[in-house]
Amino acid sequence: MAPDPRPNATDHLDDDDYPAYTMGRAAEIIGTTPAFLRALGEARLITPLRSGGGHRRYSRYQLRIAARARELVDQGTPIEAACRIIILEDQLEDALRLNEELRRREGGPDGPARG
Repeated sequence: MAPDPRPNATDHLDDDDYPAYTMGRAAEIIGTTPAFLRALGEARLITPLRSGGGHRRYSRYQLRIAARARELVDQGTPIEAACRIIILEDQLEDALRLNEELRRREGGPDGPARG
């Protein structure tokens, strides 16, 4: 019996990177306009995937980033600065995670155990 070639509808429920949301729905979810989402794309903060028909599709991860940008813009931060702040926050989070992984691999906060 050959496997079913169609993907299961539940395959992407837990996938933060799956582009499940149209531009209109994404804007509605984060309480902004499609123009704001386009501006984030132009600033290269998020790059939505495109459907077969060329429509923008956003993932939950991208919506979290867009919501953070909206928060900063709502506080008076220019959109370009908000995008840079978010990029730096993301880089810092990655560096801290990598640092923690290296510490664990080396045997603790001070490096390898000495004997």
